Amino acid sequence: MTRRVLIIGGGVIGLCTAYYCAQRGFAVTVLERNPEQRDGCSFGNAGMVVPSHFVPLAAPGAVALALKWMWDPASPFYLKPRWSRDLFGWSWRFWRAANAEHVRRAAPLLRDLSLASRAGYEELAGALGNNFGFVKKGLLMLCKEAHTLDEEAKTAELARSLGIPAEVLDAKQTAARDPEVRMDVAGSVYFPLDGHLIPDRFLAGLEKRLHELGVRFIWDAPVVGWQRKENTIAAARSGRGEHAADEFVLCGGVWSQNLTRELGLRLPLQAGKGYSLTLPRPRQLPQICAIFSEARVAVTPMAGALRFGGTMEMAGLNEDINPLRVRGIINAVPKYYPDFRPEDFDGLAPWRGLRPCSPDGLPFIGRTAKFANLSIAAGHAMMGMSLGPVTGRLLAEILSGEKPAWDISRLSPDRYG
Repeated sequence: MTRRVLIIGGGVIGLCTAYYCAQRGFAVTVLERNPEQRDGCSFGNAGMVVPSHFVPLAAPGAVALALKWMWDPASPFYLKPRWSRDLFGWSWRFWRAANAEHVRRAAPLLRDLSLASRAGYEELAGALGNNFGFVKKGLLMLCKEAHTLDEEAKTAELARSLGIPAEVLDAKQTAARDPEVRMDVAGSVYFPLDGHLIPDRFLAGLEKRLHELGVRFIWDAPVVGWQRKENTIAAARSGRGEHAADEFVLCGGVWSQNLTRELGLRLPLQAGKGYSLTLPRPRQLPQICAIFSEARVAVTPMAGALRFGGTMEMAGLNEDINPLRVRGIINAVPKYYPDFRPEDFDGLAPWRGLRPCSPDGLPFIGRTAKFANLSIAAGHAMMGMSLGPVTGRLLAEILSGEKPAWDISRLSPDRYG
């Protein structure tokens, strides 16, 4: 008898999980809290596939930098003052994880998963016809200041020690690497294995293929509770009824934390709101995706358009758009690309999405010990798009009773009790 898999969440993690499960012959249903025409965290992001991002969010110096920025609403990081037990607990765990030993242990795993996910995108580009514009031209970490370039050079050295190629470039070499845009920088670090894609096109193409594979979708169906039977889940309850299955996979982004509370599971997540603006006809069109190092702004060319995204706003489950945060992105652009003007963005509607951030900067991937048929894939923060394919592959292996290709014990959903 075909095993039934219910995937809760229709973002990049949920759809990739559905794809690899359907390929293995499971009867898959995707339950999504939003309508089919949605614009959540997976849709308006920078679309980067980045093996260069092997350092978790919780790293040495992260706390000091956050404290420096948190009082400025226009800075790359902003913590909205509020009373929240969840936020205090998350912050304490983040502080404890932000150390060199954590990075040393996490970096090789993040490297392996990112490289496998990159290979997954190459395979998906072949399977879907690459109508989502997957480009493998690398990434430039652009540095305005010499001291920032020195710091990024240390990351490049660590990358090379992990087998990830990285080149430290001066201003002239940086300009030669991407001559389609004029830059005002001290230099950059170039990561040739990185790439980028167009997120909404990828999701649309993958969703189309899932329909062809027989995957069922139920829209406008936020989960409101569970039906349990001893140490298993019998069904998930939504406004559209009860949804029974043999296996349940929770890919609900930052909302996953609330969905696990009723089950007595602790899944500490905070919403890290990010914003993006997309210029349909930019003054210049770089060919390589980039990150403004000091401003923490990501830049991605997308089929003739140019997307600028960034900021980390910790304001709870609040999807309102903060104009000061958007203005911070806009004001950073001319500092690195001097031919651009703030007026270029007049009339553009900003996009926002809530990234699901774990305290240690690592996603939650795997089965729970408490429920034999519940698996979780959430907490990818800014790496959801980058790690989508490998996460889906891992979940399909787990549900098939196979040993995962990598030791993912550090990603256990039970690691906070």
